[in-house]
Amino acid sequence: MTDTNKNYGTLDELATVTIEIDQDFADSCKDFGAGTDEAKTIYMKSRTYIEGVVGNKTPEDRIRQRCAVATGDISVADIMEFRHDPIAAGVAAIEAGAPIFTDISMVKAGITRSGHNSEIICVLDEDKDAEIAKEYGITRTSAGYLAARDRLNGAIIAIGNAPSAAITVSRLIERGLRPALIVATPVGFVNAAESKEIIRDMEVPIPSVTCVGTRGGTPMAVASVNEIIAIANEKKKQ
Repeated sequence: MTDTNKNYGTLDELATVTIEIDQDFADSCKDFGAGTDEAKTIYMKSRTYIEGVVGNKTPEDRIRQRCAVATGDISVADIMEFRHDPIAAGVAAIEAGAPIFTDISMVKAGITRSGHNSEIICVLDEDKDAEIAKEYGITRTSAGYLAARDRLNGAIIAIGNAPSAAITVSRLIERGLRPALIVATPVGFVNAAESKEIIRDMEVPIPSVTCVGTRGGTPMAVASVNEIIAIANEKKKQ
């Protein structure tokens, strides 16, 4: 039985920061996901280190940096691929308030709500009772994008988990869909590498951010979208 009366100490004793606060770093942080000086300092220390390793010359470098921080893996910077000026396309979409359609709830939860007016929609909620998925025997993420197909034009599509969703979106594009940007970093050993290659090699030049191979996942998709939001906000303040 759990002892609900256990005394762990007072909040004054327990609520202590885990790192020495660097106020200059904290004040320079432009990340909307970091809300306290401790969070800002941790983020900026990581980001400053990664800048020196990955480079900091282009907007694409910023996406690489953020994905490296999000995964704790510097080598992911080397597997990122950018097609058809995706950062400019993403910034324009954010400025226009375009919706962001995610494949799973974790991607939706990770994308910052601050600094933009875009609605963030998980496509699993578009086919809530899985009627399309059951009728056609497809994954729920694929079914979700099919259910939302009439609202995907001009949208940002963020896929961090489901290769099947990326393939479905590519088929919609073949039939005339024109999203503003696709961020596709599905992870795994079945169709993950292939689905991202399909997105990169589509005949229709849709802006995209992907990664090569079986690696990827939610953190990379979230990091890419959040960095585009940060870039859009910096542009707005210029």
